[in-house]
Amino acid sequence: MPTQDYWAQPPITREQIVLFAPTLDSMIAEGETVRLFDEVLRGHDWSSWEAHYDGTCGQPPIHPRVVASAILYGLCRGVRSSRRLEYACHCNFDFIWLVEGRNIDHTTFSRFRTEFKSELKDLFRHIGRMALSVGLVRLGEVGFDGTRVKANNSRYKTRTAATLAEKLQELDEQIEKLMKDAESADAADSQLFGSDDSVTKLPPELADAKQRREQIQKALDRARDADKARKADGIDPVKKPAQVPTTDPDSRVMPNKEGGHAPNYTPTAATDGKCGMIVDAAVTANVNEQTQTLATIDRIKETFGEQPEKLLADAAHTTGAIMEGCEKRGVELYVPIESNESQAENPANRSDATQPVAESEWPKLSRNSRGQLDKSCFLYDAANDQFRCPMGHAMPYDHMKYDERNGETVRSRVYRCNSCSGCPLAPACLGAKAKHGRTLTRDPYEEVRKRTAARMASESARTLYNQRPRIAETPFGILKAVMGLRQFLLRGLEKVNTEWLWACTAFNLVKLARELARLRAWFTQLNADSMEPEIV
Repeated sequence: MPTQDYWAQPPITREQIVLFAPTLDSMIAEGETVRLFDEVLRGHDWSSWEAHYDGTCGQPPIHPRVVASAILYGLCRGVRSSRRLEYACHCNFDFIWLVEGRNIDHTTFSRFRTEFKSELKDLFRHIGRMALSVGLVRLGEVGFDGTRVKANNSRYKTRTAATLAEKLQELDEQIEKLMKDAESADAADSQLFGSDDSVTKLPPELADAKQRREQIQKALDRARDADKARKADGIDPVKKPAQVPTTDPDSRVMPNKEGGHAPNYTPTAATDGKCGMIVDAAVTANVNEQTQTLATIDRIKETFGEQPEKLLADAAHTTGAIMEGCEKRGVELYVPIESNESQAENPANRSDATQPVAESEWPKLSRNSRGQLDKSCFLYDAANDQFRCPMGHAMPYDHMKYDERNGETVRSRVYRCNSCSGCPLAPACLGAKAKHGRTLTRDPYEEVRKRTAARMASESARTLYNQRPRIAETPFGILKAVMGLRQFLLRGLEKVNTEWLWACTAFNLVKLARELARLRAWFTQLNADSMEPEIV
């Protein structure tokens, strides 16, 4: 049986006066991520952060670099909450080393997250430009995408316009009763003390009720606006009324990635294809992220002094405004789009558009999702500003149509065929309810759409676009699975934007730290190889 002295002895006894022997620095190995974090952040200019402090009174504050380092390093370790950060700075060796033994409470972390929005953008820019200088970021191909992250609002804390109107009415009745009670109390005091002086301050319960009324009224206005938007989209707001969040009013009820609906935000990220670093980050309360596409390109140029050469995005970004905006900026847009123009293998693509397609070729004419002849079966004659149908009939301009697309009014020209009556292709061409002949529309973006589709038709473009999921979607997987960012801690679009930027900055710091470690290892090996003696 082993004796007592057989077992390994503890390296540090609980009664030892000095815990770290010989130093705290010896507890963290060389090359650890936390060391690289600290080194990169020490190289940043923190003067704009320091300007927020008074500097003349009070106890000496903790330098903003220390607090920011703890928040960013905590995000990389999946530590997001202020209380868990406070615990880590007391108990985890790497955090203790990073903050140099300082005691930072959770209220300091909580306030710090939202006080330095513009300074945080400068830090994000500093890290991005440092990565650009070492060749980590090239802006050759940039993938853009959005995801869904839950708001700090329960899925059950949403109300419709009808329920909010009922609550508002109940609150008005309550306020009226409180006002009468206050007036009765004032009258009793006046009779008792002989004073007619009016009370200048509302009773606490009445002041609270009026504040609640303002909040409910704002929520009711948002619900009514949402109902109007649903009606414009063809949804009956009476049968399917809009739900508005009440805890975080800036959020919006959207479909969850895992199913169901809840108050959410749509964070976006533009990712460089060279190493996967995030070159732009933002949050929108819209369901779709394409409202941020062109703004993202502009912000990338502002951050790095140059814009991406190629932008890879999904099918939601195939709008004419986005394609035209990218073309004007000199950015090649790669999206899954097919041309509406007749292709070479299409039987409708004939030398003389006034002649009908041969009857034997009719089964080969392409159909749209409704089973009708597709727009690609009709040839556009730019010289005469008209279409020609597969039977060779002219479709001249008929009228102008106005559509609302993503907040933009698009003017489209409508062309109508007046020869559909008795046409043998009419059953395959017209809808069941069509009464006045087949119509086609042509918006101002047809030409840019045609050029984009021609670019996407090449094999090299399809090969490049196949890289989009790897480039654009990988950061979201890491931010959610590793950093645990599946629900925002803060409320309000402005604060949520700041929280998302903290996470994306931490993501980039990890990438940069790993690249610096790799470069140092490479240089160390290169020097070692050059120092080896030659064997004669």
